[in-house]
Amino acid sequence: MDFVTAQGNLTSGNNMVQGTNFLPNSTTVIPSSAPPLSRYENQKRRDWNTFCQYLRNHHPPLSLPHCSGAHVLEFLRYLDQFGKTKVHNQNCPFFGLQNPPAPCPCPLRQAWGSLDALIGRLRAAYEENGGKPEMNPFGARAVRLFLREVRDFQSKSRGISYEKKRKRSSTTNKQKIAVAAAGATLCGQTNIN
Repeated sequence: MDFVTAQGNLTSGNNMVQGTNFLPNSTTVIPSSAPPLSRYENQKRRDWNTFCQYLRNHHPPLSLPHCSGAHVLEFLRYLDQFGKTKVHNQNCPFFGLQNPPAPCPCPLRQAWGSLDALIGRLRAAYEENGGKPEMNPFGARAVRLFLREVRDFQSKSRGISYEKKRKRSSTTNKQKIAVAAAGATLCGQTNIN
């Protein structure tokens, strides 16, 4: 994928990464010959541009190679001010209720699912823009722990459980029925329910 990134000093050396051109202080540009990007790719590009803008506006300004998991956590906390999910404090009478009966002064925050998806997109964008996977600040242990804490607190606060989906076993019900039917046919029985 050839596109220009929003951060000019993302790489060292000759400022070229395989298939990607870096221009200082430019915005992402998609060549006209490229097929239209998917919704995911568009969102990933917007998220990447937003994070790069955050780094440029940071005091003092940060370059991507100097970005750490702590800076990613600062960014996530910054995004909380734009959240739309009511997260009840522990001393709120509606703490743990899915549908509170009245309004309360508890803050609006970013939902855990939104933050988790955002980190996934930024993690992929970091590597696509020349970052090394082992140095990826979006995969830092502190970020993973933060997301887990947000998930746990929001599930308690909002009365919603976030349970991992169980993987389906490799043997489906149809396969079980087919095996049972084959066994019954061998035994002389023909009616299997």
